[in-house]
Amino acid sequence: MLIKSSRREFLRQTALAAAALGTACQTIPPRRRLSPNEKLNIAVIGVSGRGAANLKGVEEENIVALCDADETRAVKAREQFPKAKFYTDYRRLFDQKDLDAVVVSTPDHNHAPATMMALRRGLHAYCEKPLTHTVHEARALAEMATRNRLATQMGTQIHAEQNYRRSVELIQKNAIGPVREVHVWCGKTWASRMNRPAETPPIPKGLDWEAWLGPAPFRPYHPCYLPANWRGWWDFGSGTLGDMACHYMDLPFWALELRHPLTVEAQGPPVHPESAAEWLIVRYEFPARGSMPPVTLTWYDGGKRPPHFAEGKLPKWGDGVLFVGEKGMLLCDYNRRVLLPEKDFAGYQPPAPYIPDSIGHHAEWIEACKTGKPTTCNFDYSGALTEAVLLGVVAYRTGKKLQWDARRLRAVNAPEAEKFIRKTYRKGWRL
Repeated sequence: MLIKSSRREFLRQTALAAAALGTACQTIPPRRRLSPNEKLNIAVIGVSGRGAANLKGVEEENIVALCDADETRAVKAREQFPKAKFYTDYRRLFDQKDLDAVVVSTPDHNHAPATMMALRRGLHAYCEKPLTHTVHEARALAEMATRNRLATQMGTQIHAEQNYRRSVELIQKNAIGPVREVHVWCGKTWASRMNRPAETPPIPKGLDWEAWLGPAPFRPYHPCYLPANWRGWWDFGSGTLGDMACHYMDLPFWALELRHPLTVEAQGPPVHPESAAEWLIVRYEFPARGSMPPVTLTWYDGGKRPPHFAEGKLPKWGDGVLFVGEKGMLLCDYNRRVLLPEKDFAGYQPPAPYIPDSIGHHAEWIEACKTGKPTTCNFDYSGALTEAVLLGVVAYRTGKKLQWDARRLRAVNAPEAEKFIRKTYRKGWRL
């Protein structure tokens, strides 16, 4: 029997189906097939500060589009690439049809919307750390990148250096025995500890304030937010934890094959509703992984440090990572590593290097875009790292020890954490 349906019913059913499928069945345009010798057409979003360094990392490819909400800070990049189309609002950039890949180096609150637009269009993506501004965004980007089989890389550039590789080999070859305890610290502080300013000075010429705010709740322009101090405001950044933990926690995540914590708790000064803390101590409990035992990882920032320093057990280094094993300790920073106590490891021969050297953090991603080879900080790996980092912010702002359900992406004992795990975007912006 032939059943006729009205146009209205057809549209209703189509809308329901689309809603049910979400982004899972999005149609993406076919990607241009490139040989290793061809050049990618790359768009760079955020071209000053950290963005300038990322632009330099990909400058040998075809830079066909540049975007920065502040035209005055984009002058040098525009002079270097005069043929590239320029935008102040990255939403307009994605109308450009000749793109292969996108580099995102905006303030944190714009990372996910900009990167998701790239992934939805089937464009390979490189995004600065932290990958996103919220836990939910990190999971969403990782899933979309996997679904669309795209080459991705998060900007944890130190991951490509030899010292991290040799440190990972020491841990994985059991130099200090099973590790149940890790300490990670950074002395930096990003904290304004102030309310929103009442004065409303004029927006500087060349700054697209609406585009800079992006998905964040509207507030009048003030110079206390940019170009760098946005990291200390919750609407834009996540303090020192968001700024630096993806770099330093990357090492234990890699060496110990960490992924999702079971619990997260944080301590710091009283929570300010607008701005980040002067210091934090965050404690993560991770489950056993195969033959590796459960491990507690503690993060310190703003001048706080593990007790081993006061006890005289560590040399007077700056920022770093300390692995505590059953047979000793491994202390690392970006460029150094030492087994402790040193007398116990006199004459120790490290394992022969077996982790291949990187061709370069940006070069890895460029090669992956052209050949499909894997990157070492793809969004699956770096998304989980970012989730864990940002859970420290959630734990601090809720004031609770979170019991974390990674599969459902929720704190089972703290429903009030939901507003920090996910966020609402300003009208005109979306994930």
